[in-house]
Amino acid sequence: GVVAMILYRTLHADIHRYNQYELCEDQVLDETGWKSVHADVFRPPIRPDLLSSSVGTGVQLLAMLLFTMFFALLGFLSPENRGGLITMAITVFAFMGFTAGYTSARLYKTLLGQDWLRTCIQTALLVPGIFFIVFFVLNLLIAGEKSSGAVPFGTMFEILFLWFGISVPLVLIGSWIGYMKPSFEFPVRINPLPNHFTSRSVTLFGYFISFISGLLPFGVAYIEVFFILSSIWLDRYYYAFFFILIVLVLMFITCAEISIALCYFQLCQQDHRWWWKSFLASGSSGIYLFIYCLYYLSHLHFVRIVSFFLFVGYMFLVSIIMTLVTGTVGFITTFIFVRLIY
Repeated sequence: GVVAMILYRTLHADIHRYNQYELCEDQVLDETGWKSVHADVFRPPIRPDLLSSSVGTGVQLLAMLLFTMFFALLGFLSPENRGGLITMAITVFAFMGFTAGYTSARLYKTLLGQDWLRTCIQTALLVPGIFFIVFFVLNLLIAGEKSSGAVPFGTMFEILFLWFGISVPLVLIGSWIGYMKPSFEFPVRINPLPNHFTSRSVTLFGYFISFISGLLPFGVAYIEVFFILSSIWLDRYYYAFFFILIVLVLMFITCAEISIALCYFQLCQQDHRWWWKSFLASGSSGIYLFIYCLYYLSHLHFVRIVSFFLFVGYMFLVSIIMTLVTGTVGFITTFIFVRLIY
């Protein structure tokens, strides 16, 4: 709340000052700060296809998370039946493919992209492919130990059917509809050639600050992360889904505020390359989650090396989910903020 109030007061003062300049016809307006990069602020970033597919997949994962949390709060899912919880999440993820395709294609069109089919394929295969490959390799390790916890190959084919039979077609349909829709309009015109050239040191410093900023969203969820890890790896049951929902809401608010604040200060430094930094400012929290998971290894005692690989592999996937979800929340709120102030 304090961050939002400070940002609001600062913006209100800036806009009031610019309006005062416009009222004085005899006074030449010397544009400084974020106003001076208005012709470059909506210039498309590097790799707009990767950014669009990341945001699209993030929306898909966010929808999966919210739907799964909703059914858990209603009592349809029990922590004692972890297989049912995972099955529900995978099924919802597959059926949310339409949202991923629609979001990625429309954002890609807004960023002046032309090859929407490539972005569609990237959205449908990149992140799910990483998940499936890691899961398949870990399952082979479990099967090699002749453990009953290994997923049968029949179930693996069912997952492939959900992926290629449901998720991929829905992503394709969503991408086609999203690309046919009009792109998001920008309130200012983009100059053919950039007016401002940001120095390499300023750009690198901006990415460094974005990386550090991920500590704040992770700090909000730190306590719940400890209990969830204990529930998964120390054979305990965690029933407080309502507290998880509260922590998620607070974490999303933190992601939005930190991404918007960093974007604003970056624009004041006349650095218009905010697209990727707004995603990384909150999305870097997934990196800190993975680092904390490696530290959490000190609480565990593995008898076999396979258990170590299972922990690292699954926590790597969870960290990817957190990166995409928090990065998407930060990016969308920053995109709305930048359109509003200009």
